[in-house]
This record gives sequence, C-alpha cells and structure tokens, in this order.
Amino acid sequence: SSGINAEYGGYVGEDVESIIAKLLIAADFNVDKCQRGIVFLDEVDKISMRSKDVHVRDVSGEGVQQALLKLLEGTLVTIPERLIPSRKLRSEPIQIDTTNILFIASGAFAGIEKIVRNRKVKRSVGFGSPISKDAAILDQTKNKENFEQQLKVNDNFLKDIDAEDLVNYGIIPEFVGRMPLCVSLMSLDRETLVTILTQPKNSIVSQYKYMFTLDNIELVFTDDALDAIAELAIKKRTGARGLRSILENVLMDIMYEVPGSDITQVTITRQVVEQQSKPLYKRTDKEDSRKEEKTAAAVKI
Repeated sequence: SSGINAEYGGYVGEDVESIIAKLLIAADFNVDKCQRGIVFLDEVDKISMRSKDVHVRDVSGEGVQQALLKLLEGTLVTIPERLIPSRKLRSEPIQIDTTNILFIASGAFAGIEKIVRNRKVKRSVGFGSPISKDAAILDQTKNKENFEQQLKVNDNFLKDIDAEDLVNYGIIPEFVGRMPLCVSLMSLDRETLVTILTQPKNSIVSQYKYMFTLDNIELVFTDDALDAIAELAIKKRTGARGLRSILENVLMDIMYEVPGSDITQVTITRQVVEQQSKPLYKRTDKEDSRKEEKTAAAVKI
C-alpha cells in the first residue's frame, strides 16, 4: 500500500483500515492468514509533518501517522463493510488482530542525508582547531562536479542514520519507536545503472533494439555509450527511472530518419549521447540494393 493514499479520518482519501482490507483480500478472506501477513507501506516519507504549528491540522501528514500507530502496536481492526467487495461477507463484521502482522515501511526520504550531516559534522573555529574526518571528506567533494563521489559521501552519512534524524525529518517519535529496525540502501552507481539498462529480460536497451529490428535495422550501443547514459542519469539525479527519458532523447531523431532509408545498422557512441557527434550509420551497397530490386521485380513478374 502507498502511504500517500491514506488520509486522516473524515477527509478525502482512503482510511488506514483499507490497508488491512487489502491484506484480507490478498489472503482470500482467510482471517488466520491475514493476521500472519506482511504489509509493505511505500512512500512513508510523504506523510511526514509539513508544519510545526500545532494549531494547523496536517491531514495527510501527522494525522496519518497517528492513525497508523494503532495498527503498528497491535489492535483489533474492524473492516468496514464498504471495503469488502464480496456481498456474502457483509452480513458479519470482520475483525483482524494486527499483533502478528509484519509492517515494512519505505521511502526515498530526499534530503535526510543533510540532517545526518549536520548532526555528525562539527566544525571548529580558530587556527589549529581539529577537523573531523567527516568534515574533511565533505570539503573534498564540495563545489565539484564529481557526482559519483558525492553520492558515496551521502551513502556514508546514511549508514549512521538513527531515530533522531527521522524525527527531525518529520516522522513522529511514536511512529519511529514502533519501527525498531532502520536500514539505508546505497545509491545506484554507474555499473548498477548499466546492468539495469542491459541485463533484465525486458531491458530498456533490448526494447529499443527490437523496435529497430522491425525496420530491419540493427541498433548497437558501445560500452562507452552505456557508461555515458548512466553517468547522465547520475548527474540529473533521476536514477533508474530517468534512463528511458535519456535514451528517448538520444534516439528521437534517429527513429524518424532511419526507417525507409538504406541504413542497416546504427551505432551509438559516447559522443552521440553527449551530443557531440552524429551516430555511425552503415548503409547497404548500391550493387546489393540493385540485385534486391531485380529479384523483387522478378518475383512480381
């Protein structure tokens, strides 16, 4: 379930009870299986507190966190009849005990590394004052275009994230206390992005290659071109989701120009990705094309 779909009771949006209702539907209305299920809450960072003013009711932030507390601590949840699609089960109310349900919450938490950095990096003023190791690493990557090194520094800070940082980000202490384990994931580096481009069964590169084969054209990417695409995604900070848009921009004009021409192979290099040169085209020989025309005419006769 997505955390951004839940709203505080009485407002537009889904109630938190709908999360358990979805789990019950996934368990085929088996209450025992539902009470031993797993609930994955995505986009939890989007329900952080937006306002520090206690007089402002944050219906999509702190209110949702308060409503989720009773599910996390373990309680009997009555599933509303309107959330049950089967009419046979609407006669009797269904109660689910959430004590043994495993809750996993995730989110991007963009910018939380700055909170960890401000907590860890302590700068001293004056000549001869000691400089912490984290501050020295931060100074080395400051005002530089080495984005991969910056990501590694941010990953090092995320390894030391604790409950205090989550509270400062906007998650209420009661919610953090009911999530005992906190694990940070590493950023996607260049090698991982290249793997995402090429290795999966239905990878993005294979999709574009198949589109070109429909016009009897072979699409070739050099290793440097794949590295350049990954580096561009890192610079734009779009991650794996931005790979398709980068490829679309690189191949947009080619997909309009190549079909119907005498081109049989298109090679994409690093210079093409960086918009420094045009792609390399391999065309059919005139003699071969004439032979093909003669054979085609003979078949028609």
